[in-house]
Amino acid sequence: MILNRTLLPLLALCSSALAVPAKRAVPTVSIASPSATIVGSSVLGVDRFNNIPFAQQPTGSLRLKPPQPLESPLGTVEATGLSRSCPQFFFPTNNTEFPGSVTGQLLNIPLFQTVTNAGEDCLGLNIRRPAGTTADSKLPVLVWIYGGGFELGSSLMYDGAPLVLSSKTLGMPILFVGISYRVGGFGFLPGKEILADGSSNLGLLDQRLALEWIADNIAAFGGDPDKVTIWGESAGSISVYDQMVLYDGDYNYKGKPLFHGAIMNSGAAVPADPVDSAKGQAVYDQVVATAGCSSAADTLECLRELEYTDFLNAANSVPGILSYHSIALSYLPRPDGTILSQSPDALGKAGKYAPVPFIIGDQEDEGTLFALFQSNITTTDDLVEYFSKYFFHGASQAQLQELVATYPTITADGSPFRTGILNNWYPQFKRLAAILGDLTFTLTRRVVLNIMAEVNPDVPSWSYLASYDYGTPVLGTFHGSDILQVFYGILPNYASRSIHTYYFSFVYDQDPNSRRGSFMEWPQWSKDKQLMQFFANRGALLKDDFRSDTYDFIVENVDSFHI
Repeated sequence: MILNRTLLPLLALCSSALAVPAKRAVPTVSIASPSATIVGSSVLGVDRFNNIPFAQQPTGSLRLKPPQPLESPLGTVEATGLSRSCPQFFFPTNNTEFPGSVTGQLLNIPLFQTVTNAGEDCLGLNIRRPAGTTADSKLPVLVWIYGGGFELGSSLMYDGAPLVLSSKTLGMPILFVGISYRVGGFGFLPGKEILADGSSNLGLLDQRLALEWIADNIAAFGGDPDKVTIWGESAGSISVYDQMVLYDGDYNYKGKPLFHGAIMNSGAAVPADPVDSAKGQAVYDQVVATAGCSSAADTLECLRELEYTDFLNAANSVPGILSYHSIALSYLPRPDGTILSQSPDALGKAGKYAPVPFIIGDQEDEGTLFALFQSNITTTDDLVEYFSKYFFHGASQAQLQELVATYPTITADGSPFRTGILNNWYPQFKRLAAILGDLTFTLTRRVVLNIMAEVNPDVPSWSYLASYDYGTPVLGTFHGSDILQVFYGILPNYASRSIHTYYFSFVYDQDPNSRRGSFMEWPQWSKDKQLMQFFANRGALLKDDFRSDTYDFIVENVDSFHI
């Protein structure tokens, strides 16, 4: 994920600069809600509409407030420029994180914010469709929610044109929508003050308002609002799950479902403590202190009144994902009693989620990227101390020792899996990578599948494990490698072709097998609890029972492992 988040903005900028528009009529679409004429561009067989506003921009008094719908006509929107990025959290600005803090502060100055096209006026969406699409085409709609640890990410990084071209080549043309949402302290600031203000989980609310805009307007672009699939990777995948459990599973808008299927790449239910928990309050207090707002009568209002760069530096003063703290995230969706009435895992278990068909899966080595920064961890006792201090304050020493003990050997139980000691970056690297990957992604995926199969046995689901980058030194098939392989299809191998085929089939029919052609059948997970394992040159079925001792331990102790 770290490598991809660095490279993708450059790829997007280069592709935009090198593309030469074909000579054809300028695509123009009129929408009704709100009234607007959207003017796009057409490049190499794909109509492109960038940065279409779907909400009032959360600036000024709307900073740290729920997104507000657009109420006035927009006139003509020139949707041809670069997509806007919401404010990014690259590195912590706190001096205790030196030298990363220096880099973080440099990236927050106006010059670098301009390079990434970042700012608070960022709530827009991008649309890609096959050239020649009309309002009568009624193409299935694939909605992309980007990842980035709820700290990074933007629509600028993800141009859906390659997916649209691939769908057309495969005879299953789709309409692609990439939506923006606020990240970091702008979108997921916790604390009792935030809870009392009704301003929690703003990034999720941004996503929901974008889905409502799609329901109102996508038909004008040639999309079918009755065939919408939401898809995300990493934090975007967690967001897809959270959209399923938002408002206790109420996903209807104007009497109709906002989406009809879901695809989750690397992420689902993240057990989390409440917005006003001790962890959440510590984040809020740190931001307020860095901002110089501690003595203010209304600290939240003080944050709203700060200059942009000052608030960005304050919001980014807490531990970040690109640091020793890794995925002990400062910013993430947290229960607030309303938007997320309970921890996301508890909502799934209670059956409070949208019962739509879904695909969920992981990279084989999810944890390797997140274990690169902890080279001082040399013993299993160090591991227990690390988890106790930074991750799981509700877990006892005995529980953490038992968790670590379920990974007895570095070679057989460490990640990258199925590799030897030469991939052990430092003494506990492979063990830490395995634990982080399983707790956050791979085995919690199995928990979600088992819960949903029990609660709604008639709702189909499919699952996978990606192993197409096996052999990559130290990293293996790492977290985020599916962005290059699946989203962009840079390697046109079996894995890319087959996954595109399965996914587009699912977008059309909520079944990856319906239009799979010569590719092998992908069985529903609930039948025999089998995964589709994607290799670079083939597919295979894998029994979803590996590391069962760790899985059983997680299930029995999930309430102690909240972030």
